Parts: sequence; structure tokens; C-alpha cells
Amino acid sequence: MKVLLLKDVYKLGRAGDVKKVADGYGRNYLIPMGLAALATAGMLKKVDHIRTEALAQRQALNQEMSGVSELLAGKVFVFASKAGETGKLYGSITTQMVADTIKEKLGVQVDRHQIICDPIRTIGEHKAHVRLTVDLIPEIKVVVHREGEAVKVEIPAEKPAEVTAEVEQPSSEEPSTSTEEEA
Repeated sequence: MKVLLLKDVYKLGRAGDVKKVADGYGRNYLIPMGLAALATAGMLKKVDHIRTEALAQRQALNQEMSGVSELLAGKVFVFASKAGETGKLYGSITTQMVADTIKEKLGVQVDRHQIICDPIRTIGEHKAHVRLTVDLIPEIKVVVHREGEAVKVEIPAEKPAEVTAEVEQPSSEEPSTSTEEEA
């Protein structure tokens, strides 16, 4: 089935593009959600109008979200979690945990679906991307360390902001505190 995209669709295309999609995807999702229409001769005449309108909306949204993008770019989020001797976590750091930490520390509402990262299951530094718009995707760093151990985070000189978060484990009844110990 060929459809004309009326709005930008993540991982499919931008508004005004004609794409060939599976019948069920087009019929059950794209068309009912108002993201696309059947690529008929009448709709193909409106392609230029759809593209210019979408470009204006995209530029306005990018301008609005650029402040949030600058705020998020290069931030470091530190999580303390229980882990085994090999560095594997008991559980994982999920995108929901990262989104909650962003909201708590920076006051920016980010949906967990906007964070592009696999669940983090090991100790160390991990990179994640926050998809604010199609064009604005700032990169953040997630550092996971073992509970009770000191953590060293290298922060770029131009952006000296570090955000920390403690991960609470449901089986732990005592509060976790981070102390610096030298070995």
C-alpha cells in the first residue's frame, strides 16, 4: 500500500513523502491516527502544500525545543546500584528511571519513549540519546556504579554539570549512601 505522509513519522519518513508500507500498518495505524493518507492522484497534488506546512511546523518546534536540547546536551547522570563481582547489575537502569531523573534534577518532562538506549545492565559509562524532535537529539551520559563505592566521572570542561541519582532496590530496607573511600 502506498501512503502519503501527512506528518513526520519516526523511522518512516517526513511529511510529504510517499512511502510503501504494509497494508495493516497503513490501514490500522497510519491512516486512523491521521499520520498518512492513501497516495491517490488527488492527494499527490497536495504534496507541495503538505511539505511547506510541515517544514514551518518543524522549524517552530525545533526553535521551541532548542533550549531543552542545550540544557540536556552533555549532561551526566550518575546511578548507584547493587551489582555482582563481574559488574553485572541486579536488575537494570531503564529509560523510565533516566526520564524520572531528568524530570527530578532538571525539571524537564521527557517521555521514556524519547530516550534511545537499551536497558543498562552493567557498571560503567553508557551513552543515551533523547529524541526531542526529528532534528534535535541531544546526547547524555549515564554512569552506573556499585553502591557504596566512590565514582569518578570525567566531565567536559565546557559543560561542568553533573546530576546524580540513587537507585532504590525494592529488597533493600536501609537507605544507600555514597561515601568516598580510597583503596
